[in-house]
Amino acid sequence: MGTRPGAVALVVPEYAAALDFYVGVLGFRLTADVDQGGKRWVTVVPPGGGTELVLARAEGAAQRAAIGAQAGGRVFLLRATDDFARDHAAMTAAGVRFEEAPRHES
Repeated sequence: MGTRPGAVALVVPEYAAALDFYVGVLGFRLTADVDQGGKRWVTVVPPGGGTELVLARAEGAAQRAAIGAQAGGRVFLLRATDDFARDHAAMTAAGVRFEEAPRHES
């Protein structure tokens, strides 16, 4: 039996905004939202299943500074799709800003 990541933690500024984006814009499914007294255990899973994201609200200046730079300037999360043009159009219509125009690569 192989192993795979069951969940990946992602530091976010606030739960509500993160849920609006991942659930409302990207179509992820909310799998848990448990109040733990002062913080919450919030997880989402991409459409079609896969590794869950734990949406962890930043606590303190160091964690807030890491938002958007959690991989040291490298790509952090990659999304697989069966129809890039459809998904790109839907995300653009929902207000997602892309750093660069789409391109084809081998």
